[in-house]
Amino acid sequence: MTEIQAETGEPIGNSRHPIHLVVTDDLERNRLTVLFRLFLALPHFIWAAIWGFGAYFVVIVAWFIALFMGRVPDGIHNFLAGYVRYQAHVYAYFSLAANPFPAFMPAAGYPVDLEIAPAAKQNRLVTFFRFLLVIPAIIVLYVLQLVAYVVMVLGWFYSLVTGKMAKGMRDLLAYWIRYQSQTIGYILLVTSRYPSFSDD
Repeated sequence: MTEIQAETGEPIGNSRHPIHLVVTDDLERNRLTVLFRLFLALPHFIWAAIWGFGAYFVVIVAWFIALFMGRVPDGIHNFLAGYVRYQAHVYAYFSLAANPFPAFMPAAGYPVDLEIAPAAKQNRLVTFFRFLLVIPAIIVLYVLQLVAYVVMVLGWFYSLVTGKMAKGMRDLLAYWIRYQSQTIGYILLVTSRYPSFSDD
């Protein structure tokens, strides 16, 4: 029988973050879609804003439930995890970290994808102070985002000229997307694990 950690509800010895990035991208880019990427991504940003509006209301309910039950119910967890995953796909597409147009309902197999663990037990005290505890991670995310925006612009020109994305640029963008997803997942109570500088 697997021993479980009381704080996180995860198996002992499993060091992988519950929001784990999987990259299968081949670095090939379609020059035409690269040229119009901003316009092509607009419908996704609109849908992400609508979904996000709902998610931030749902997380208020989830916060109260987690305080009393010590965990987020599966249905709410899945809704919020779906939003985190969708947002990762959209930012991967927009930033040129991935090439295919993403689905409006996220499914496995996107070239820059997330594997998100099921709902697990959450520490009530950490849950209570979640929105204060996340502030350092948000500051780090802000810095990463500034770097990512510079890389996006450079990657746009590189992809337009070569029809490929430079691996170093793609990897840096993927790193930003992973940290952003873990931060959003932490805020939305998808996981109690703090955002990590590595994928462990």
